[in-house]
Amino acid sequence: GDYRHEFRDWMESVGEALLKSGYGESATATATACNTGKGDACCGGGGGKLGRISEEEEQQVGCCGGGEAEDGACGCKSEQVNATENDDGDGEDDYDEDDDSYYSDDDDDEEENQEPSIIDLEDMGEAMRESSAKSGNKTRGPPKEMVTPKQAAALKKEGYRLIGTHSAVKLCRWTKHQLRGRGGCYKHTFYGITSYQCMEATPSLACANKCVFCWRHHKNPVGREWRWKTDDPKFIVDEGVQAHVQMIKETKGIPGVRMDRWKEAHTVRHCALSLVGEPIMYPRINEFLGELHGRHISTFLVTNGQHPDAIEQLRPITQLYVSVDAPTPESLEAIDRPLFRDAWDRLRRSLRSLKDKGQRTVARLTVVKGWNSDEVEGYAELIALGHCSLVEMKGVTFCGKSDASNLNMSNSPWHHEVVDLATQLRDELNRLHEAGGDDAPPRYEFACEHRHSVSVLLARVDQFAYDDPVTGERRWKTWIDYDKFQELATRAAADPTFAFGVEDYTAETPSWALFGANEEGFDPTDSRHRKKKKHPKYTHFDKDGVPTHDDAGNVIPEKERMKLRAMMDQKIKEVGAGSTVTALTSGEKLISDPSLMFRGKTIVK
Repeated sequence: GDYRHEFRDWMESVGEALLKSGYGESATATATACNTGKGDACCGGGGGKLGRISEEEEQQVGCCGGGEAEDGACGCKSEQVNATENDDGDGEDDYDEDDDSYYSDDDDDEEENQEPSIIDLEDMGEAMRESSAKSGNKTRGPPKEMVTPKQAAALKKEGYRLIGTHSAVKLCRWTKHQLRGRGGCYKHTFYGITSYQCMEATPSLACANKCVFCWRHHKNPVGREWRWKTDDPKFIVDEGVQAHVQMIKETKGIPGVRMDRWKEAHTVRHCALSLVGEPIMYPRINEFLGELHGRHISTFLVTNGQHPDAIEQLRPITQLYVSVDAPTPESLEAIDRPLFRDAWDRLRRSLRSLKDKGQRTVARLTVVKGWNSDEVEGYAELIALGHCSLVEMKGVTFCGKSDASNLNMSNSPWHHEVVDLATQLRDELNRLHEAGGDDAPPRYEFACEHRHSVSVLLARVDQFAYDDPVTGERRWKTWIDYDKFQELATRAAADPTFAFGVEDYTAETPSWALFGANEEGFDPTDSRHRKKKKHPKYTHFDKDGVPTHDDAGNVIPEKERMKLRAMMDQKIKEVGAGSTVTALTSGEKLISDPSLMFRGKTIVK
């Protein structure tokens, strides 16, 4: 049988008791290693990369945990981090400042000069009982700050501007792109936000998961419940907007910045609450959202579905996301590595609560090849629980190697692979719709795509689609009338009996943003930019992945296509047809697929 959970539970209880009794810093390291995957000797194989994380990790950052590890003692300081490309932002930090002087190592409340006395193993049980008795008589002091100085230094180094004791903002790469006229993010394509007027933020750097695909490399704390000092929501919004605007000012010198957009960017219109951590953990989240709405800032909040009570109590917001990262309980534990033991039940309850939300709700799927890219029936069943307004499916972006993740480049899907998976999901959802029943979902169809982000959007036909009265063609209204939303939200805040729905603040989706359009989700008012003048060597492929058109879009001569097909046939003989998953001892899953051998090839023009 699988004894790992029982062993982890025992190690956690021992670690907690030792920590309380003063023996903990060295002794609890073993329990921590068990759960973070840093120890190979415990819990049975897989390099120690287990699914669940321990309570001892709740104040950790990466593998150092905000402690005093020196360079080389762990992988945190030597990890290879590429410039990331996330849905709401990435690590393009050329203009971010790194002001470490704000934090002092003196703030660490570690008693470095005190060593605990040595205890024999056979006396450990009695020590634990005594410790428990003593701890019951102690009165708790004031709550501590969430972020330690070392955590703050790690986050600041990656471009975060920390706000108060538990919040942060960071300038999104798409903000900088659209400032330069190089295109907006997928939210611009799907929902009509102005990317250069969007603030990426979080009121809680802590999270209850340590997802394998998290693009932040786990430099933030984790925890199941809020137990830290709580900052005032108005303070967080005021300081956050001020920090964001300051970062906008610093972009003035970036080559290509359009001054008309740069000036407009000083007014924040949107807030993507998806920076890092779990924003809904913040105890005063509704007040925080009210402060944003009071400034006429729209709210896009992403939650991992581990706090259903908070979701149920959430005030009306512009758009609420629940991450649906896996189709089964086993795969959810493997990919999200949740702290809650009932994570699957919490996710299902969170999704069910979306049915009662009058505003736009989104099931968000991040596709990681080899990890969660199958079993569409399970995804469809989860989405059906909430009758979600929209379904976003996005390919994971490889963010570089680190000890916090087992991913590699082969786990990132191509756009056509995401489209194929979304097609299967749509068909399964519509099959459930036809079958009927209490949880039968509404009908969904493709609405939009943003090829640059490897993302597509499925939308409810009953809420967003209509037939053009003149042409009879299917049209979509996935964009948002933001002024109308603010008007409705203000009225709802003043009158709790007032309710409004999705259709009350929709807006027409432009033709260039629709699925299948030639623009592939790129706004034609902007200009495409390719790094180092690199262009795709091939632009179209047949169903087997053999190129059919060259870099200029011209049909490749039959003789050349035959040569390319012969190359693919040879590759198939070597590695086999279809997608092959190879599990490595390090915990990585390596994907091989001959049909992808010609994709990604570039030429310099």
